[in-house]
Amino acid sequence: MKENLRKSTSPTVQDVAREANVSTATVSRAISNPKMVSEKTRLKVTEAVAKTGYVLNHAARNLRRRNTDTIVALVPDIGNSHFSNVLQGIETVCDERDFKVLIADTRKPSMSRPNFLDYLSKANCDGIISLDGHFSIAEMRSKQPDMPPIVTAGEWSDDPDVPIAVINNLLGAKMAMSHLIELGHTNIGHITGALDHRPGLDRLEGFRASLMNVGSDPDAAWVFEGDYTIEVGVEAAKDFLQLDIKPTAVFCASDRTAFGFMSTLAAAGVSVPDDVSIVGFDDLDIAAYYIPPLTTIHQPRRKVGAQAAQLMLRLIDGEKPRTTRNQIEPWLVVRNSTAAPK
Repeated sequence: MKENLRKSTSPTVQDVAREANVSTATVSRAISNPKMVSEKTRLKVTEAVAKTGYVLNHAARNLRRRNTDTIVALVPDIGNSHFSNVLQGIETVCDERDFKVLIADTRKPSMSRPNFLDYLSKANCDGIISLDGHFSIAEMRSKQPDMPPIVTAGEWSDDPDVPIAVINNLLGAKMAMSHLIELGHTNIGHITGALDHRPGLDRLEGFRASLMNVGSDPDAAWVFEGDYTIEVGVEAAKDFLQLDIKPTAVFCASDRTAFGFMSTLAAAGVSVPDDVSIVGFDDLDIAAYYIPPLTTIHQPRRKVGAQAAQLMLRLIDGEKPRTTRNQIEPWLVVRNSTAAPK
């Protein structure tokens, strides 16, 4: 009778510890944070788990540790494929560690301030990855003192201690401009991104610095302030068509803006690239299939998301990141929207 009772009892962490000849604390570390134990110890624990048939109870473990195994991703526009690609990178890395990713669309009307702050509580998540550059992390922390660790993906932070994974936007802008200058363009215009956060400012700075390097006055260049949207591209094209002396090339701070710009020019009978060359920034999936296919700066968005998730998991594990500034290099993709000026 006693033998049957023993067989029906589920193996415990104590059983694993006895089998591996280690402490229960070592078993817990080997299972929940394997980097904290030696490879030899990790192997002993793994073999003991297999031999005893021990099954980790995630719910009980989380209750003891007061962890949720959940990451909240703050996204400003869930319908934008740029952000969905970043999220894919985040979810791939988190899934490997059995972390769930909860997505909060920060621009939804239902996302009131109380609802938003509720997402940022340690009771609801173990960490936050922000893809929205319009939120002040310093302000969020003042409103929610109990906020868990935070990382930004694709955006800079107003808090220098917050780790970031971001594209080198300045380098990308210079790549776009170098391509146009090498083709022979000297009168180049720019449709900016949002100038109230760092990526848009860096792309504008890259545009201006490139003109100065070839002896052109950036203050004399045609610059249309935008916000990365298709609608801004449409409005910029209307302004462009009214110019007496038009740029022979335009660097757009986003592919979406470039699409709005190109479609409006096409409707007015302006040919790309015969009349004006256009370079975008992002390399969205549709860029290769647009008419004409768009020359653009490729952002490895999944890599940005994956690196942000890796930074977050290190913070959750109690590790200090080697650097808080992780800039990922973009690259130029040349297609048919650019050519030498006539």
